[in-house]
Amino acid sequence: MFDFLKPRWKKEAKHLVKGAKKYVHYKRDLLDDARIAEIESRRDDLKNAIKAGDKKTVDEAGKQLRATCEKALPRAPQQTWWEENVEVMFVALVIALGLRAYVLQPFRIPTGSMQPTLNGITVHRADDNFEKPWFGKRAFEYLWRGRSYKTYVAENDMQLRRYHPDQPGRPATWFLFTRTAFDFSDGTTIKVPAESNEATRVLVQNGGLRERYKAGETIFNGWVDSGDLVLVDKISYHFRKPKRGEVFVFDTRGIPTKGRVAGSLADQTGGSHYIKRLCGVPGDKLQIEEPHLYVDGKIADEPGIVRVMEREGEYAKYPDGRDRPGYILGDISNPKMQAAYKRTAELVGADDVFELKDTDRVGMREYAALGDNTANSLDSRYWGAVHEFNLAGPGWFSLWPFGSGHWGFIK
Repeated sequence: MFDFLKPRWKKEAKHLVKGAKKYVHYKRDLLDDARIAEIESRRDDLKNAIKAGDKKTVDEAGKQLRATCEKALPRAPQQTWWEENVEVMFVALVIALGLRAYVLQPFRIPTGSMQPTLNGITVHRADDNFEKPWFGKRAFEYLWRGRSYKTYVAENDMQLRRYHPDQPGRPATWFLFTRTAFDFSDGTTIKVPAESNEATRVLVQNGGLRERYKAGETIFNGWVDSGDLVLVDKISYHFRKPKRGEVFVFDTRGIPTKGRVAGSLADQTGGSHYIKRLCGVPGDKLQIEEPHLYVDGKIADEPGIVRVMEREGEYAKYPDGRDRPGYILGDISNPKMQAAYKRTAELVGADDVFELKDTDRVGMREYAALGDNTANSLDSRYWGAVHEFNLAGPGWFSLWPFGSGHWGFIK
């Protein structure tokens, strides 16, 4: 506790003793026994000199110890600045991948199935004569709201190439960047930063999908608002049971979501991960009596579920002024929806009861996932249960954009 009273030469000598010890520990796999013994001997000489309090002897012993350490590995190659930086970047990459795999995973909300709790990507068309704001405002709006301005103009006479009757675009997603590509007859490809169903709005004019354009015509002029980027907690479910009412992410292994379906739910087919509200846990019996969700014969009382049922505040109306419906039964009246989900649909009739299995089989306990925007959510009403092995973790934090109104911990 009185080290600050000691002379500087003595404090530096003690640091040298500790440094030599660390050097031996770090390089032990490269040093032979004779070198290690020599370094330890020089350390002992320096420690004895410090005890004796002879500055001249301490200086000499310190020089001997430094020289011994410097000559211990004369042939060891020194790293260049380039090698050191590559090593640092590699270590950082390994740590980042480890965190993503086992701790926190970023997940982009691609669709509107969880609105208004979380935003999906939305496309907004403006007039053809709409002019983009100046660069500074565009940069601010991108950082604050996740808004990017887009203008697509036909360079030649061209026609849209359809790969499927119900899906004019093709997926072009990369990492966290959701993209849909539209290919045209002249070789032009337009990549829209949105999921297929929402991206198709780029081609919708006067209420219909336009497929032919003449050179110089504006295909789209407007902006795209990014979906929320959330962090998924991948640790919690190893230490606690999933809770009814929380927002969670799961993969779609074994869940029949990849079929093409015409209609408003088509934007959610084919995804490898979904984010929904966990509305049922193993052993629950679920029913829907619009706008309420019943669990074991009683109206659910978890706060997140209640907000959807009560339809208050931002849960009362859609942005266009229409009333939100709360929880509603799935609709398989569309022939293609019926063909895709009649066999697996669980909550499409007024008398339907969806019972979740509570089994001892590893990974097979069942959970129910419903979107907060149930009018436009492909969820457990159609394709059934989420099994325990599908669970990724609860949605933990909405990271970006900052001005979406959702920044912070997810509720």
